[in-house]
Amino acid sequence: MRKFKNWVLGGIQQKVFNLVLYAIILMMLAYTAVIVWQSSQLRDLVARTNAQQKEAITDTVERDMDERLTKSLGASTQMEAYIADDMFRDLSNSVTMMADYAQKLYANPNAYPLREVAPPDASTDGQTTVQLLTEAGVNTSDPAVASEVALVGNMGDLLSVLLDNTQIDSCYIALPNGVMVLADEHASTKFADDGSIMPIEMTHRPWYTGAVETGDIYYTDVTADVFTGNVGIMCAKPIYRDGELVAVVGADLLLNNMAQSVSESADGEDFVFIVNDKGHVVFSPKEKGVFKVEESSQAADLRQSRGALAGFVDKSLEEATGPTIVEGDGRIYYMCGAPIPTVGWAVVNAVSQQAMDAVTDKLRDEFDGVVDSATVEYNDNLSHSLTTIIALVILVMTLALSAALVVSKRIVRPLGLITNRVQSLGGDDLKFEMDDAYRTGDEVEVLAESFAKLSAKTLKYVDEVTRATAEKERIGVELNMATAIQASQLPRLFPAYPNRSEFDLYASMDPAKEVGGDFYDFFLVDDDHIALVMADVSGKGVPAALFMMVSRVLLKSRLQSGESPAEALASVNDQLCEGNDAEFFVTVWVAVVQISTGRGLAANAGHEHPVLCRADDVYTLVVYRHAPALGVMGGIPFREHSFQLKPGDSLFVYTDGVPEATNAEYELFGTDRMLEALNQQPDADPKEVLTNVRASVDVFVGDAEQFDDLTMLCFKYVGPEQGEQE
Repeated sequence: MRKFKNWVLGGIQQKVFNLVLYAIILMMLAYTAVIVWQSSQLRDLVARTNAQQKEAITDTVERDMDERLTKSLGASTQMEAYIADDMFRDLSNSVTMMADYAQKLYANPNAYPLREVAPPDASTDGQTTVQLLTEAGVNTSDPAVASEVALVGNMGDLLSVLLDNTQIDSCYIALPNGVMVLADEHASTKFADDGSIMPIEMTHRPWYTGAVETGDIYYTDVTADVFTGNVGIMCAKPIYRDGELVAVVGADLLLNNMAQSVSESADGEDFVFIVNDKGHVVFSPKEKGVFKVEESSQAADLRQSRGALAGFVDKSLEEATGPTIVEGDGRIYYMCGAPIPTVGWAVVNAVSQQAMDAVTDKLRDEFDGVVDSATVEYNDNLSHSLTTIIALVILVMTLALSAALVVSKRIVRPLGLITNRVQSLGGDDLKFEMDDAYRTGDEVEVLAESFAKLSAKTLKYVDEVTRATAEKERIGVELNMATAIQASQLPRLFPAYPNRSEFDLYASMDPAKEVGGDFYDFFLVDDDHIALVMADVSGKGVPAALFMMVSRVLLKSRLQSGESPAEALASVNDQLCEGNDAEFFVTVWVAVVQISTGRGLAANAGHEHPVLCRADDVYTLVVYRHAPALGVMGGIPFREHSFQLKPGDSLFVYTDGVPEATNAEYELFGTDRMLEALNQQPDADPKEVLTNVRASVDVFVGDAEQFDDLTMLCFKYVGPEQGEQE
């Protein structure tokens, strides 16, 4: 490359200039030739195609309008129906949820506390409030009435949550004795002019009687709320116990927004209306004619109308319909309908045929005027344009060449600056910063910004690597400490009771992670009873370990207080279910053995079956039906199993980490291999038993990763006579 007066011959600057120059020359030549040729062609083309365009555009518009009507009107109708159905479905789901909870209340009333329900308080107006309402003459201080009110008062929290998190206006549960527990935000509407609380004959309301008659979910017609006067619909469901009606739950959904939306849908002759399952128009902007809203007792069933309207309405209640020509009130409409399945209603969109035809006629007239005017103007301007184009070509070429010189130099200069700066980076100087010289507004600036971002990311990465290394070391220290804390919570000194010769035991726990969810425990309840515990918490790591520690403390406390295994499991289960937002659960096998006799009681909450070895025999599984795990559901009973240990008998319990240990081929260790390992030395002491099982598991698993904790406990009963001889 050679330099001549700031011009680098053979460099990028010259290459850019040459490229621009060649492009401009070729473009101008091609443009001029095309313009001259097209000018002569366009004159003939314009005249020849005007008539064809008019006909084609008119036909296209008509077809397009039909297609758009089919697609957009049908899609719009189905979307409106879907939105409405979603709203009613939420109402149905809310009522079903209330019914399920009420069914549980009446199925097990002793499992719930007594909850007081206060009468309406006008000062709480505008707030979600649970209130007690009655029919005239009901005495709420009657013990039977008060007791039932206190039971259903447990639904107050659910009613408040549903009211705050759904679209319903109020929700309630009504009893056959004339008592209602209701949640809404309109406490002041429950008072008469004299300040007394108004009675409500809820057992005679349509939602109550309708639900009782149908025996299932029931929707009322559109009606005004008895308290607020707002337009809405009520949904209710009866609750039975042993075939007898005990309550009716229900909720109100205001339809003011739906009514307003339908009212605002009217646009000339186009409008939307909604038909209920009886064929009555329940919402419409029309104030007269067949589509007017009437009282239910006076409303006409559109399914009984004349002509296509009856069949169209009947079909719309069952499925989505395409545009259908329907006559109503002396006019022809294109109508699309879509069902609202939850309540059996239908949404209908109606577009006037007259309005559709008027659009096409207007378009045809306007097109004629535009074509005539454009033809005259085109011919005048074409001649003038040819002269102007020639002058512009000369001017553009002159300006383009000048601009090419300036642009090429401007492009090259910042590239050189960037190159020099990048080459200077190294050592501790890795920071590339944006400079005003790089801000060209094009790819050069993007390149400079990329270098700057890369430099910043490199520096940030170096800093993050430094911090991450320090954080990893800190986490490692904390996990080691958590492992030590967990290990310290479990009995780990063996022999555990060196002064007691009536039995021997040994236990171990190897977590899959730094900390695990399995745990074992054993302790003397008194001088003649020992408790044995084996448990497995769902999940792994620190959260499972915390849940494990809580479960262990609660279970030990209950057993030491004298409760039997089943009683202890029931108590701990109820405590774990309270506030168990993380939804942890724990499987537990627990037994209490009388040391002097060998008699024991055991209870199993979803845990693995224990293994028993009689003296001079082999280990075998003790299979029996067990209860659910702790923390799954509160208020459930647990079954106990009695057993008798004789001198020389051994009991082996474990977590699922033993039979579910997996090798590299994804095979499970299984209970059969576990029994084989136990029966290598069935008369071995407890420590040797656990050593044999762990060795067999390690050989089977090989180099495969351990996914679950391995926890085992072996208890060998020596007996008082043998213990005294020793």
